[in-house]
Amino acid sequence: MTTHLVWFRNDLRVNDNLALAAACRDPGARVIGIFIATPLQWRKHEMSPRQAEFIWQHLQSLHAALAERGIELFVRQADGFDDCVGFLQNFCETQKVDALFYNYQYELNERQRDAAVEKVLSPGVVCQGFDDSVLLPPGSVTTGNHEMYKVFTPFSRAFIKRLNEGLPECVSAPQVRKTTMPEPQKLTVFDYPCQPIDPNLFPCGEKQAINQLRLFCRQSVVDYAQQRDFPAIDGTSRLSAYLAVGVLSPRQCLHRLLKEHPQALEGGGGAVWLNELIWREFYRHLLVAYPKLCRHQPFISWTDNVTWRQDDAQFVVWQQGRTGFPIVDAAMRQLSSTGWMHNRLRMVVASFLVKDLLVDWRQGERYFMSQLIDGDLAANNGGWQWAASTGTDAAPYFRIFNPTTQGERFDGKGEFIRQWLPELSRVPDKHIHTPWVWAEKQSLTLDYPRPIVDHKQARITTLAAYEAARKS
Repeated sequence: MTTHLVWFRNDLRVNDNLALAAACRDPGARVIGIFIATPLQWRKHEMSPRQAEFIWQHLQSLHAALAERGIELFVRQADGFDDCVGFLQNFCETQKVDALFYNYQYELNERQRDAAVEKVLSPGVVCQGFDDSVLLPPGSVTTGNHEMYKVFTPFSRAFIKRLNEGLPECVSAPQVRKTTMPEPQKLTVFDYPCQPIDPNLFPCGEKQAINQLRLFCRQSVVDYAQQRDFPAIDGTSRLSAYLAVGVLSPRQCLHRLLKEHPQALEGGGGAVWLNELIWREFYRHLLVAYPKLCRHQPFISWTDNVTWRQDDAQFVVWQQGRTGFPIVDAAMRQLSSTGWMHNRLRMVVASFLVKDLLVDWRQGERYFMSQLIDGDLAANNGGWQWAASTGTDAAPYFRIFNPTTQGERFDGKGEFIRQWLPELSRVPDKHIHTPWVWAEKQSLTLDYPRPIVDHKQARITTLAAYEAARKS
């Protein structure tokens, strides 16, 4: 009997899992799975404790789902990616594995690890990889000169054209195997700090994720374009955490969207959310085309000449949500409390850190990864480089968000702000974005700081820093 091994990574699901489906095509094969925790590598990549907990929860869910289908899942630990290679080699020998199936990861370290695994296993073990976490493989959507697009809009047009030519198919969950497997063993907890997750925000389980996707596409996606920028409204999908660890696939998202809104590809209902899925693809394709993005390097080279301020105290104040700008502080406290932040606010707080405090965007990028339940290198790096005006298709460096204006525009009455800054609960709506002004007029003392920076002056300083870098 042949043995097929599925190496699970960020694809913790049984539905529409390309590697798992391929491993199960031979009805006579013994199919087993493995997940290898790499705490040392996770620390280097600053994976958040909440994401570690989310992975652990879904490993238990996956373990049960595979057991129902006669597939045993092993969960093991190897400190780093280098240790992974030798561990897999020994595991394949012990289990007499004939073929290894896995879904590609596109980050540079992960691709180097996979290349080393294939080299050490060849020719005794056949290795098969799949483009599972994307709708279209990196390198398949290019310009007329066969180069990766550097601007999102033409990439999006070409991407939609490809989708119209043929949609990527979803594959079914595997059937119950006829081969016998031992009684499922209790999983051993991996050695990495974990942090509790609010089950109301991120319920555990593949079925729950699929139900959330269906509900969003059926009810909320129609209003998504009008509501997505307002953090006090539950107008986003909150599916990013499930996509990040692979409890959902982008194909499932696309097909569910088109089932409810068939005209989305033509710009009809649901097109705005489809655009967000394509942004996710864009950043993934960029990682493969430009590996330097995985090395904390800016896409626009001259921006590496910006002279950043080294102010640890202000960076800590930003982390704690004590900057004196209510929309920034409310967003940072949401992140600290839940491990998630509304997308509009991610842009606002990133712009504030880089353009108001003139702190290196890489510090913010790393901090986000250490906090986010939906931490994803491609999306996080793309978002921070967009805000910092260092990336492809980024906001021009002279476009600087005014944090007070952003708050007034997207949380006019301060509903979101009051949720996270209870010390401002008695401030009237019209003063909620400048509470210190109201407090002074009322001769009151607020348990809330004054702004740590003057936005107008900070804008002038930042523009000068970028212009000096560009000229150099």
